[in-house]
Amino acid sequence: MPDSATAPAPCQCPAHANTIDPRERHAALAHALYLEYATIAWNLVEGCVAVAAAAGAGSIALLGFGIDSFVEMLSGVIVLWRLRTEARHREPIDVDRLDRRAHRLVGLSLLLLAAYVAFEALRALLGHKQPRPTILGLAVTAVSLPVMLWLGRAKRRAARRVQSRAMESDAFQTTACMWLSVVTLAGIGLNAAFGWSWADPVAALSMTYLLGREGLHAWQGHACDH
Repeated sequence: MPDSATAPAPCQCPAHANTIDPRERHAALAHALYLEYATIAWNLVEGCVAVAAAAGAGSIALLGFGIDSFVEMLSGVIVLWRLRTEARHREPIDVDRLDRRAHRLVGLSLLLLAAYVAFEALRALLGHKQPRPTILGLAVTAVSLPVMLWLGRAKRRAARRVQSRAMESDAFQTTACMWLSVVTLAGIGLNAAFGWSWADPVAALSMTYLLGREGLHAWQGHACDH
């Protein structure tokens, strides 16, 4: 516990704690941009494959995972917009305002995704839908695990360097995608191995709390305490 006479450290947010050398910041922005381009490209491929596999198998968990890839791609586009704007030498106060706006948009995308996945999962449970096993779905979720793990960690470090709350939430969304891969893999794996059709929508439903909580935090502007 900190000493009561010691004031807590201020929250290090964009534009208010920008002590990095301009040349180092330029390099940090370039690296952050590279990571966002990689995120967008990967999620475009991953989303298309996952949605195609979900359509063939009737898997709600896999469909939610695929749509999450597109939402994460949208999140990457939002953060890319924010980073490119700063790279064009806008004033610090403008960058701060833009980061706040991008942060809220990322939060909104997470909330919409959580609502959609919850709706589809409940509909599948109540309707007793029987998803079929899918080798393609198992493959895409398994491959996604190491990719999302690396991207999430790299983007989190980059977010600290450029001091961007929006990128910090985007990094969380990438890490959440990794956990969604685990949950989805478990759901479709149990269904394939034991014929437990309920495992698929239950796996999808378990995604919604994590997504909704982070989306609400991002919408309210909370990121510096992550």
